Amino acid sequence: MLAETGQGTGQTLDSLVRVAHRVGDAVGSVIDGKAEAVRLALTVLLAEGHVLIEDVPGVGKTMLAKSLGRSTECTVRRIQFTPDLLPSDVTGVSAYNQERREFEFKPGPIFANIVVGDEINRASPKTQSALLECMEERQVTVDGTTYALTPPFMVIATQNPVEMEGTYPLPEAQRDRFTARISMGYPSPEAELEMIDTHGSSSPLDELEPVADAADVRSLIAAVRRVHMAEALKEYVIRLVGETRATPDLRLGASPRATLHLLRASRARAALDGRDFVIPDDVQALAGPVLAHRLLPSAEAIVARRTPEQVLADIVERVPLPSLR
Repeated sequence: MLAETGQGTGQTLDSLVRVAHRVGDAVGSVIDGKAEAVRLALTVLLAEGHVLIEDVPGVGKTMLAKSLGRSTECTVRRIQFTPDLLPSDVTGVSAYNQERREFEFKPGPIFANIVVGDEINRASPKTQSALLECMEERQVTVDGTTYALTPPFMVIATQNPVEMEGTYPLPEAQRDRFTARISMGYPSPEAELEMIDTHGSSSPLDELEPVADAADVRSLIAAVRRVHMAEALKEYVIRLVGETRATPDLRLGASPRATLHLLRASRARAALDGRDFVIPDDVQALAGPVLAHRLLPSAEAIVARRTPEQVLADIVERVPLPSLR
């Protein structure tokens, strides 16, 4: 296991890459043909963020979330979001103890290192809002008392597209708290054939063994924080985000929180490649997953059938790259 202190930057990054590859290989043994989705989930974990996995039913959204949790030997709790789920079912509740004659707090499933929120958009907006404080401030307030969540803390939420029957669209404040959105997509014929062979008789998830623990993840997060990002690249990120607020194709651009998330995710991606510095490719590769789900198209863009992803791709193409020395 990694030591949390006393390591040089090079040694820490080397350890980061080895541990990350082990986790990625472990998750990849369960999720066939989705290496990019697995890599993005790892990037978000090391960037201290949360990930939204959005796609149609049956493409492996929940399996990806559960396999990531199991491979890291962190505490994992699953919340099945339903229309009748209450906020207290997520955060916990204060119950009266007759023996002690006082109220005591019963923690909810949000008190875990990795929380799998399955089909989050099937819960009511009231219940969805129970996650707002948890995701941003990593704490829970119940009956006026605040309880800290133990790091690492990550919410991996899955949802079906809004067009599917029986779903509620996520509020913008909720979507903005997710560092990145992953779309799984259907597997290739080769990957689906391999899935039939590996999943046909038993579930590979049952045989998945942890390859890291919570202390490892905390060490990796600390290493990512030390990855250097040049001032010119920071200004480049600000220009990209600023363009989303200025373009007439979007009625809601990216927030300052999105700027921070893009910066942190870029550092994590650089670290996964074994670099202690960020390059423009890191920012460009993550601009779509980190920013697109926060953007709302204007009425004109909807009529022209221009999606936020297309608008963002145009912005990335036209904003000049920074000059790094």
